[in-house]
Amino acid sequence: MNITYIRPDKNFDAAYEQLKQVNAYAELHNMPIGNEYIDQESQNQRIDYRTKVVDFFRENEGANLIIYDTWVLSSHIEDLVHMFSCLLKRRIEIHIVKQSIIINPDSNIMLGLALIDQLRQVLLLNESKAIGRPKGSRSSSKFDKHHDIIIGYIKEGKSVSAMARLLEVSRSSLKDYIESRELKNVANDTNRIVINEDAEDQIIEQIQCPTPKNTTQKETR
Repeated sequence: MNITYIRPDKNFDAAYEQLKQVNAYAELHNMPIGNEYIDQESQNQRIDYRTKVVDFFRENEGANLIIYDTWVLSSHIEDLVHMFSCLLKRRIEIHIVKQSIIINPDSNIMLGLALIDQLRQVLLLNESKAIGRPKGSRSSSKFDKHHDIIIGYIKEGKSVSAMARLLEVSRSSLKDYIESRELKNVANDTNRIVINEDAEDQIIEQIQCPTPKNTTQKETR
């Protein structure tokens, strides 16, 4: 089975951008999606608190997992290592769209380390660019539990009014939720992607190793 996992993060790409790239990758490689999880709850939580995510991967042992980028699994290095280890232990093959990389238990260990180091570099760069008060995480919504149903209604062409009646909720509140989560784009958009045949070598080549700092020693008499 082919599965996808989408996790918006305030410091990276929105669900809409991830999903259109993931869908394009699946279409290009003839990988019909059997199970899709758009995670609007985790944000930057540590893995110990993301029980629904853990259950999702546990229930899909042996699947092909398509994600947009490594940070989708976690933007915490320790948790990312943990996630990689557990996914591979469960024989889940990880397709990472942005880097055109596939990770499985037979992959070169340097490739996994390179992806982790790439995230480390990005996090350091983001930290150095941070100015002023950081943006807050998107709060959870009472509509999150209907998220997949709403996506299905949009794909069926239902109006916001019709969806509100079916869900027995306020039309204006539902409209705000759909717009804030970019659900119409998520449901309908796709995009073309480019395959990089040298992606693995390029990722490994980008590992940054520590270098000695130049120090000036004062002469003593």
